[in-house]
Amino acid sequence: ANEIWSTQLGVATEAILKADTTVAEVAAIGITNQRETTVVWDRATSQPIYNAIVWQDRRTASYCDSLKKDGHAKTIQDKTGLVTDAYFSGTKVKWILENVEGAKERAEKGELCFGTVDSWLLWKLTNGAVHATDVSNASRTLLYNIHELRWDDDLLKLFGIPASMLPEVRSSSEVYGHTQNVLTAVNIPVAGIAGDQQSALFGQMCTQAGMVKNTYGTGCFMLMNTGNKPVVSKNNLLTTIAWKVNGEVQYALEGSVFIGGAVVQWLRDGLKIIQKSGDVEALASKEKDNGGVYMVPAFTGLGAPYWNQHARGIVVGITRGSTNAHIARAAIESIAFQSMDVLKSMEADAGLAIKEVRVDGGATINNDLMQFQSDILNTKVVRPQVTETTALGAAYLAGLAVGFWKDIDELQQYWQMDRTFHPSMNDEDRAGLQKNWKRAVKAAQAWAEDAS
Repeated sequence: ANEIWSTQLGVATEAILKADTTVAEVAAIGITNQRETTVVWDRATSQPIYNAIVWQDRRTASYCDSLKKDGHAKTIQDKTGLVTDAYFSGTKVKWILENVEGAKERAEKGELCFGTVDSWLLWKLTNGAVHATDVSNASRTLLYNIHELRWDDDLLKLFGIPASMLPEVRSSSEVYGHTQNVLTAVNIPVAGIAGDQQSALFGQMCTQAGMVKNTYGTGCFMLMNTGNKPVVSKNNLLTTIAWKVNGEVQYALEGSVFIGGAVVQWLRDGLKIIQKSGDVEALASKEKDNGGVYMVPAFTGLGAPYWNQHARGIVVGITRGSTNAHIARAAIESIAFQSMDVLKSMEADAGLAIKEVRVDGGATINNDLMQFQSDILNTKVVRPQVTETTALGAAYLAGLAVGFWKDIDELQQYWQMDRTFHPSMNDEDRAGLQKNWKRAVKAAQAWAEDAS
């Protein structure tokens, strides 16, 4: 966690230098973050008592199994909109309290603080003056009641987490506090906080119900704005809070894919068939199709809509004629296939056909992936000029709070399209690819089932 703090401080300084401005001219700071990653620190010393446990960490999977077995999953979902999975913060906090010596006793005495990364950064920026989070991050902890908008006493009791550890939950756009001798002697307001995916939804200006964005980062995260009412998913999606701005809470449906762009990192670092991530498009394009090869990158289990935390990655359909280019193409296509599974669930929950998906994140630079995504979805895929919309969303939220921008209507005019990808695949080919993908996913799940 200290490393996260020092790198963010360094990047903030670098950003100010690159913008050719001074700290005195910074109107506000916005924070966006990996949502479920969990930090527990000492209230008096501001020192973490254990390493941050990242969202992809699966150490609490067996505990989640026991929660399901004991019949708690429905209560958890009804209150939080989330499924019972090691992905979320609540089980990670419990693990720290039970496995770090003396932590449980110290927590009960009020000596420890818990927070997702936004809370940790806010604490450090304000020199321990503010222990808070926003509704979007709170809604990812398994501890927050998204209907009553409060920490849930029943869930805190279930997980054995003292309420004194928890940050105050506030809106996504307001002045939480000011920097205290950080970056500069000037006290800069910290005025916007949102979890990374909600921030990207805001940065993409998906502010109306029914608008959808998909972020291609380490994982893939598709969110649909559902307006001021939470939509309960019947198709294994998450119901989550999008943001709270000007006193109004907006909700979203979300499908989380654990391994998106990370599959390209694996091709680079694990298989070593590319030297840098940017090489994957050229390698994959050496073959005109996947040659019957399908990869299911369930390296940390499968997220939405399967939620199988024990599934593991597989590559199927390999023949003597398969090449490293086929493997690369299968890896890229797996990103689009997983996003397709989420979109189909989203359409079923919303009861409508999604006509357009706004995309962002590092992998959207890959034109072949974006075209394949449009083809396999049979939907228009729209890439904006600014694809780092997660950071943009945090800046927008902070700027609104301090009056840098007047309102959301003003922000809408800044969203500009770079390129639209239209589906060009025939129905027969699309259906064949979709069918084989389903077979591959079944094989990944069967591998896990046979092992148990």
